[in-house]
Amino acid sequence: MTTEDFGKAYQRGYNLTVRFLVSRGLPYDTAQETAQAAWVKGWERIGQLRDQSMVLTWMNSIALNIHRSYVRREPLFQVLPELSTPPKVNLAAIDVRRILKTCKHNDRIVLQRHYLEGFKVQEIAEEQGWTETAVRIRLLRARRTVGKRLGRKFPEPGQSRKALLTAQTGEAVQGIAA
Repeated sequence: MTTEDFGKAYQRGYNLTVRFLVSRGLPYDTAQETAQAAWVKGWERIGQLRDQSMVLTWMNSIALNIHRSYVRREPLFQVLPELSTPPKVNLAAIDVRRILKTCKHNDRIVLQRHYLEGFKVQEIAEEQGWTETAVRIRLLRARRTVGKRLGRKFPEPGQSRKALLTAQTGEAVQGIAA
């Protein structure tokens, strides 16, 4: 096949190759790019063409093979869309209720009223007949008790958080060195 014959075949067959690819489900832009790549590949391998009257069928086969190889390489995973609505179940409340089951009765009352039901310290004090200071202290103790059950470390009275972190870091370094 001569250069002129191939040029005429390209002018007649390019749009037909694009239509063929669109009929196979490709978007129009992708079909144009794939058809262009197929005709270039056909031009590079023009010596392999046995029957010049079958040039369009040959090009369509090349185009289809290019598309199939792209589909095989394309990842099978899709990015999931972001959900526009938050879940209706409050998972944090479920965790808190499970933790509260392990607390002492007074700790449970204070934590539940304050964190789950949204009562203020003053309201809890009036309801239970305690002082506001007593409620604050019970909240502090209850948080520490729950934190210890969860494996967290808290500073001892009079110990700063910085001193606690320094001590924890020292323990970690000694554990690595051992």
